[in-house]
Amino acid sequence: MKIATFNANSIRSRLDIVLDWLKQYQPDILCVQETKVVDELFPRDPIEEAGYHVHFKGQKAYNGVALFSRETARNIRCGFDDGGLADESRLIRATIGPITVVNTYIPQGREIDHEMYTYKLEWFKRLRAYFERHFTAEDDLIWMGDINVAAEAIDIHNADRQENHVCYHKDVRAAFSDCRKWGFVDVFRVHHPEAGHYTYYDYRTPNAVKRGMGWRIDYILASTPLANRCKNAYIDLEPRLADRPSDHTFLVADIDL
Repeated sequence: MKIATFNANSIRSRLDIVLDWLKQYQPDILCVQETKVVDELFPRDPIEEAGYHVHFKGQKAYNGVALFSRETARNIRCGFDDGGLADESRLIRATIGPITVVNTYIPQGREIDHEMYTYKLEWFKRLRAYFERHFTAEDDLIWMGDINVAAEAIDIHNADRQENHVCYHKDVRAAFSDCRKWGFVDVFRVHHPEAGHYTYYDYRTPNAVKRGMGWRIDYILASTPLANRCKNAYIDLEPRLADRPSDHTFLVADIDL
């Protein structure tokens, strides 16, 4: 099974990039974040014509998550179910074949002293509780998406200058680490332990991809049973070099089911 994640930064603006990528790589599952479109205007038809079932939850101009699958998805759920703010446009979950996928677009946080950073830290706690409530570590479970955290210094081209950044501050790294300790393996790092691999390149940095000036903030995280069957994981940089690209690119994993 080939699975992938991509922050589109507007699915309608990047639809051609997504459709071309689907045609070339033919993944079994693609999780998309930052669709930035209300459900009524989501471009369902061309995605279905490409051979995919699609489920989504969005809102105007911000956030939004979607899940594409070749096989019919079951048990689709959006948002938290703990009695707090559901935040449906940031979390979608479904079972596809033998695995369950949780696709998240975690808040960026804005600034360290901003209320959205506090909300981001709380979001990780709620997500850890969500996993504990619905799954066991022996389940075939994938958590992927734009996590908005660089877990280690090797995940940023200039980590020595980013200690107070909302995507690298020690508190958010600890929150992400605690969530992973529920039972997840970062499958990309299993196959690529070295520095210099990134999934996000800021538009404001000229020639960021060619200069290697990026962040790794998108992840495919697998429960141990699935991680043990992951044969490969890689970042495809070509879509980031396309005309009018997203500031993120595709992260892919191949899992032997």
